[in-house]
Amino acid sequence: MRAGRSYPLMLLCLAAAGPALAIDLAPPARVTATTTEAPGSYLVPLGPWTAAGIPGQEVEGTVTRTAWSLPLDGQTTLALLDTLRQKMRDEGFVTVFDCADDGCGGFDFRYSTTVLPEPAMHVDLGDYRFVSARREGTDGTDWLTLLVSRSQAEGHVQVVTVTPLGTPPPARPAAVSQPEPAVTPPPSEAVTAPPDAARADSGDLVARGSVVLEGLAFQSGKAALTDPAAPALQDLADWLKAQPGRRVTLVGHTDASGSLAANVTLSRQRAAAVRQVLIDRYGIPAAQVSAEGVGPLAPRASNETDEGRAQNRRVEAVLAPTQ
Repeated sequence: MRAGRSYPLMLLCLAAAGPALAIDLAPPARVTATTTEAPGSYLVPLGPWTAAGIPGQEVEGTVTRTAWSLPLDGQTTLALLDTLRQKMRDEGFVTVFDCADDGCGGFDFRYSTTVLPEPAMHVDLGDYRFVSARREGTDGTDWLTLLVSRSQAEGHVQVVTVTPLGTPPPARPAAVSQPEPAVTPPPSEAVTAPPDAARADSGDLVARGSVVLEGLAFQSGKAALTDPAAPALQDLADWLKAQPGRRVTLVGHTDASGSLAANVTLSRQRAAAVRQVLIDRYGIPAAQVSAEGVGPLAPRASNETDEGRAQNRRVEAVLAPTQ
């Protein structure tokens, strides 16, 4: 990894006049998403992921989550974090947990802690850093976490702050190139084709040999379908019932973020979950449908953009040879 260099335009500002926190990254950084819950709760990670989950402390108060994107300009994730971490310490915060990708728990840590959804916040599972910190004030304890990662050309920063209820709300970050609407992160991760993709039918499956099951969504980092009644599943089930002599293999795909082994496993689990829904909900014979996963090995778009990664996360039905 290349040595990082300083980035004079990136600043972290924490208001020291009171317990409320305001964080700014100066231009060319831009806010990509921000949410506020009052009252809200947040599990502050205090150690790396284990089989029992992430050790942490559940804190309550005004919870603000903000994601930023900025030109990477040759920096490493460590260089991005260092400026933020030093300013955080200057403002009286004490670090209670500090880790980097595999040291945090890799895939499991990232998918066990709260992260604003793509494309607002991108996390490279092989290159991210995380810090938890606290500051004691007259009105209680302020909590702050930083998550820093990168894509090919951009750095990505997520800041989560928790302040005691009744304190002044944090100011909205000022370094925004244009007004950004507040967004609420969805509870699921879509595995889908481009938004304008047509709904596939049985003709597509026969003519092409495969078809993407549009509109499927899973819990982030999990295999369970959030909507087992997705229209694409009904379409496939209807076709399979009308063609009892035909078989399909469900193939799961992921983007290229993270390790190959983890992505192949997740893609296979998601394909298996779709298969089980077809069997349990739609009455498809188990012998008529199988499940496989290839992770990021068959992309249909570039993994260098958020849009491309979204297209690559999908489940396809592939026509299998008749026996």
